[in-house]
Amino acid sequence: MESDFKNSTEEFELQKMASKKVVKLKAFYMHVFFYIIGILVFVSKDYLGAPLNFFPLKHINLFVMGIWTVFLAVSAIDLFASYKIFGEEWEERKVKSILEKKTKTQKWE
Repeated sequence: MESDFKNSTEEFELQKMASKKVVKLKAFYMHVFFYIIGILVFVSKDYLGAPLNFFPLKHINLFVMGIWTVFLAVSAIDLFASYKIFGEEWEERKVKSILEKKTKTQKWE
């Protein structure tokens, strides 16, 4: 009975971690989508001479695109490289150790 409880708790924790990863992936892909639109606007404005001089698009220049590229790269490294360094096995071990700490009872001597 106790092993069923531990398994269900571990599954719940793993499911919660997986759902967080999916949310991060969705946010990253949305960021990439808007970045591609920004690149298209930047290229068409600066290199093709498109008349895009109304307020929000007037301020898209090389500096803004450079900062945006850095943030996108940091976001990609955080999302993909951190899971390569701290892989699924590390996550499972960490979840198990956290669950063991919570379920361990303190013994008084």
